[in-house]
Amino acid sequence: MTVKAWTLTEKILAEHLVTGTMEKGAPIGIRIDQTLTQDATGTMAYLQLEAMGVGQVKTELSVSYVDHNTLQSGFENADDHKYLQTVAKKHGILFSRPGNGICHQVHLERFGRPGATLLGSDSHTPTGGGIGMLAIGAGGLDVACAMAGEPFMLNMPRVVEVRLLGALQKGVSAKDIILKVLSLLTVKGGVGKVIEYTGPGVATLSVPERATITNMGAELGATTSVFPSDETTRSFLRREGREDVFRPLAADEGACYDESHTIDLAELEPLIAMPHMPDVVKTVREVAGQSIDQVAIGSCTNSSYRDIMTVASILEGQHVAPHVSLVLSPGSRQVLQMVTEAGGLQKILSAGARLLECTCGPCIGMGQSPVTNAWSLRTFNRNFKGRSGTLSANVCLVSPETAAVSAIKGVIADPREASFELPEEPAVFLVDDSMIYAPEKEHPERVEVVQGPNIKPLPENTPLAASVEKEVVIKVGDNITTDHIMPAGAKVLPYRSNIGKISEFVFRDVQEGFKEHCQKVGGGIIVAGENYGQGSSREHAALAPMYLGIKAVLAKSFARIHAANLVNFGIVPLLFETAEDYDGIEEGDVLFLDFASLAPGKSVRVENRTKKKSFHARHNLSPLDIELLQAGGKLNYIKNKQKA
Repeated sequence: MTVKAWTLTEKILAEHLVTGTMEKGAPIGIRIDQTLTQDATGTMAYLQLEAMGVGQVKTELSVSYVDHNTLQSGFENADDHKYLQTVAKKHGILFSRPGNGICHQVHLERFGRPGATLLGSDSHTPTGGGIGMLAIGAGGLDVACAMAGEPFMLNMPRVVEVRLLGALQKGVSAKDIILKVLSLLTVKGGVGKVIEYTGPGVATLSVPERATITNMGAELGATTSVFPSDETTRSFLRREGREDVFRPLAADEGACYDESHTIDLAELEPLIAMPHMPDVVKTVREVAGQSIDQVAIGSCTNSSYRDIMTVASILEGQHVAPHVSLVLSPGSRQVLQMVTEAGGLQKILSAGARLLECTCGPCIGMGQSPVTNAWSLRTFNRNFKGRSGTLSANVCLVSPETAAVSAIKGVIADPREASFELPEEPAVFLVDDSMIYAPEKEHPERVEVVQGPNIKPLPENTPLAASVEKEVVIKVGDNITTDHIMPAGAKVLPYRSNIGKISEFVFRDVQEGFKEHCQKVGGGIIVAGENYGQGSSREHAALAPMYLGIKAVLAKSFARIHAANLVNFGIVPLLFETAEDYDGIEEGDVLFLDFASLAPGKSVRVENRTKKKSFHARHNLSPLDIELLQAGGKLNYIKNKQKA
């Protein structure tokens, strides 16, 4: 009898399988061990959790982080932070207060467990794959359901092997590895797939380096990315004082992958993602000499101890070019304290850098917007147009080494030309969890959940009608991101718990007056190209359009998380069968959609009443998806179940 050789992904999924069979593309439900939320998405997730009537969360561990929107320029953010702290205390959730660090970095340090499943209301939750977790980003409602004990539903992914050989040369880093993968697969090449890293090159990479790679797997559109758990993992956990959670995990010898790629690390050179997508990758050599205006180092992608101490070595005795602004946002308080004790922070500040909080900050446009027409180098994970807060800025993604050397020279520069030392990590990490608060154990029912005036009730949707006749209120092209749909930034995020207010910003940078037009015509239909909804997991990009009366999105293809969020809020995601059908629709056309016999595998008849033409649109909806849509969304569906 032949025993099947399993991939690491299949092993973890099999351990957590609750419903379905592990056949490629088939719907499955998995048990979720841990959840995380952050403040930009967490407020809505916990409002949804409360709406379900959940007492104590059912997961082994759930953590609420405040790391995105810490700018307190008004009462709104501070009120939301108070709500998050009190709701966590009441419902059995750990609370990481502002200043403790970015959720992905802190979770990797303090809570990540090899072989566990993690669901987070942030698209960069796959960072946990660096420690051998199956860590998946999702909308806040899906995370709330996981906290309520519900399985997480997804389609059984295909598994892609990226085999690493050799070792990196000095001046080349983990950021260059993931940029290489992006150049191979593109921003939509990972949809429906898990990226699994194998090969002898894996052993040359530390856990933080692995986490940099899995973090930016989100930019591939992948369900998640994962590294094996090995002696390097054990060493990381030992230094964090958590060796007891270690377990060795790897794919079986001879495991069968759906796709395979090989990268020789020794052959890699410094790379750069050019404006305005993470897969527009060139070598640093090709663009060296381009004058720059800003350098931002940090974010959940590149803010480990190794990253920042490498930057400190490059900057030691140097000074930032006069026309360049250099800012640093450490990934966690642990990292900042260790860098300070090692003398790295003094070297960085002496070079002319500005120190920011241990938060996401500039990565989501929360301060440090560059000057008009700027060239900004960032060690972040996304460079979508306008995400920095400056629409005219040219934002590029680079490694910390490239960023630091370029900041000194004032132009894009190859870090292999610089003289610096790679740091040795401490034998023991500084562990201080005093800014992580435990929930109330004895009498959680006595905890008062505090809601400020900016926190509004959840908007309700109506059940799906048998047919919809609506205007095409906007038509967009390929690779529309959730930043295009629902921008972030300091002016928008304070309203994340006020859907009526935040809906004013939907498609702000794409179509002027979108909200007013939707209100005038009574909602409508969105038409889009390939990979619609890529990027952030923010469910507001579905929730706010639902509030404005959007009933369906017709696209050539969807990003996974956004398609799920649309279903969760009662918006039907439909797929064009031909490019001609997409080309034949214009903004302002009135479409009739026949949902009377909506069923798995059955196409939907679409009639363009304006053009007097008809076609059929397909979908990838499961039986459960259709039930959710017919109920008017997942929250309605759960409430109906509770009443039954």
